Amino acid sequence: PPNKSALAAHVWMELTSTSRVFDDEINALTRGRIRLLTKLVVSSVVRVKRSALKSFVSMADTAAEGVENLNINTPEDETETNYKPPPEKTIEEILEADKEDESLRKYKEKLLGDAKTGSVVVEPHDPRKVIVKKLALCVTDRPDVELDLTGDLTQLKKQVFTIKEGVSYRIRIDFIVQREIVHGLKYVQKTYRLGMPVDKMAHMVGSYPPKTEMQSYKTPAEDAPAGVMARGSYTVQSLFTDDDKNEHLKWEWSFEIKKDWKD
Repeated sequence: PPNKSALAAHVWMELTSTSRVFDDEINALTRGRIRLLTKLVVSSVVRVKRSALKSFVSMADTAAEGVENLNINTPEDETETNYKPPPEKTIEEILEADKEDESLRKYKEKLLGDAKTGSVVVEPHDPRKVIVKKLALCVTDRPDVELDLTGDLTQLKKQVFTIKEGVSYRIRIDFIVQREIVHGLKYVQKTYRLGMPVDKMAHMVGSYPPKTEMQSYKTPAEDAPAGVMARGSYTVQSLFTDDDKNEHLKWEWSFEIKKDWKD
């Protein structure tokens, strides 16, 4: 009979060899599954990133298109009302009305100023009733920073205002009214960052008679945004209009929020 020890050793070697084969197959199968799983994960991540990128590009395109096609005359959240502006009247019509009322006549003459004696024309070659001259950024204890609105308006965005974060500021608009009274002047402003709207405001400026001197309007004080996320460049679209939706001037300008005035 064969040696029992030799037989046992032979059996042990066969079992060990078979076990190694099984281990190799299991390891190969495991590595294959890991590679497959890795490919699936990477593929999913790529698809997610591509989808996110497409969504971002689509949003940016939509925002850019919205800026280009902006109808600043009618802010999208402006509440519809039944208000109808009164019909325009010439200075002569205003003076002729209620002539028998002495106190009212004196009040109208005082209100009209130079216009009561005849047409006030400051710039004869300009047919407009309202001529917007300047926009200024006004901050307490600092000199006003002005933009000339009588030249090439397309160049205004190159003149960037610097505003310190959190500071209180006001916008001043200088304008001339000539020929006739202008009713219900309104200043509308929309602010954008990276093509997305971030702020809007509309201020009733009021009705103004024609005058030889410059007239001005200042917006109520506004606080500039503050914090790391607020710093950066902004674009503003401004409109000077009135009750009758006459577009006296529309222009675009820019400012930058910084940590300090000198940053």
